[in-house]
Amino acid sequence: MKQFNVGIIGATGMVGQRFSLLLDKHPWFNVVCVAASPRSAGKKLKDAVGAKWAMNEPIPEAIGELTVFDATADIDKISSMVDFVFCAVDMPKDKIRALEEAYAKAECPVVSNNSAHRATPDVPMVVPEINPEHIEIIEAQKKRLGTKRGFIAVKSNCSLQSYVPALHPLMEKFKVTKALACTYQAISGAGKTFKSWPEILDNVIPYIGGEEEKSEQEPLKIWGHIEGDEIVNATAPNITTQCLRVPVSDGHTAAVFASFEKKPTKEEILEAWKNFSGVPQELELPSAPKQFLHYFEENDRPQANLDRNLEGGMAVSIGRLREDTQYDYKFVCLSHNTLRGAAGGAVLMAELLAAKGYFD
Repeated sequence: MKQFNVGIIGATGMVGQRFSLLLDKHPWFNVVCVAASPRSAGKKLKDAVGAKWAMNEPIPEAIGELTVFDATADIDKISSMVDFVFCAVDMPKDKIRALEEAYAKAECPVVSNNSAHRATPDVPMVVPEINPEHIEIIEAQKKRLGTKRGFIAVKSNCSLQSYVPALHPLMEKFKVTKALACTYQAISGAGKTFKSWPEILDNVIPYIGGEEEKSEQEPLKIWGHIEGDEIVNATAPNITTQCLRVPVSDGHTAAVFASFEKKPTKEEILEAWKNFSGVPQELELPSAPKQFLHYFEENDRPQANLDRNLEGGMAVSIGRLREDTQYDYKFVCLSHNTLRGAAGGAVLMAELLAAKGYFD
C-alpha cells in the first residue's frame, strides 16, 4: 500500500489525541499537519494540549512537535499538504457541516468522527465490517459538491457500536424485528476524565443529550441501501434505547434485548457470532481485529476494565446470552468507545477507503 499524508483537524480534543496515538507509526498514514481552534494555532501541539493531554500514553514526539494550524482559516494550506484529513472538532453542528464541506470542496477528503453529516443522504456512515458497500455513494456526493476527489465519510455514534455489530450477523437469516438497548457509557465519551469530572464519582447520570435519538436512528442508515444518489434507511428493526453515563473511564456497555421473525436457537446465535467477519478481515486492514466478535462464557463478562482493549480495542465483546420472558433473547455487549467507537473506527474506515482507491 502506498503512503498517504494526513492531517488531524481537532487535534487537541480527546478524540484528536487518540488519533495522534493511533496514527503514530501507522503503516499507511503519515501525520504531516494538525489543526485546532484559533487559540491553539501557532503553538506546537504538545504546548497547545499541555495539561489537557488525557491519554495514558505520552504524546507522540514527532506529532507533538507539529505547529497547530487554524482549522477554519488554514483550509487551503492544509488541503495542499495532505491526501485527506481526519476530523474531530468540537463546534456547533451547522459550523461542522460547513467546515467539512469546505475541506471537501478544497479537494481534500474528510474522514469524520463528528455527527453533523451522519444524516446527510449521500454521506456514507460506515462500520467497515457491516456496510462497506455504502462508500459507493461517494461518487454521487462528489457530483453534488462539484469535486473531483473531495468528499466526506463519517463513522457512526460510539453508543451503538457495541450492540449493532452483535445484531448484524443475525439480521439476514433470522430477521430481527425489534431490539431494546440500554447503554452504560464511559466518561471519555463526553471528553472527560475522572480528574476533570469529579461529580461523576459515585454517580450515574440518566441522560446524555441526543444520544438516544442517534442510537435508535443511525442503525437504520447503516442497514439501509443505496438507491439512486442517496442512502435510503432501513425500516426495521424497531429499536428503542436508554443511554446512561456511568463512572467508567473507557468502554460502553449495552444490555440488549432482541426478538426475531424466525427465532434462532442459542447455538445458532453463538455460531453466527463466531463465524462473522467482514471486508476488513478479508483485506487484512492494519487496524482490523482478527476476530471481530468475541463471546465470553463466564457470567461476569464482558467487563469494561478487563475487556475493552481486546484486539487493540477494536473487537466487540459479548456475554450472558439467554432467553428472555418478553423478548426472544437478551445479552450484554461491550466496545471501547474512543477506539472502535471513535478514532479507531475512523482509522479503520480510512484504511478501507485507501484500499478501495478513494484517496488516489
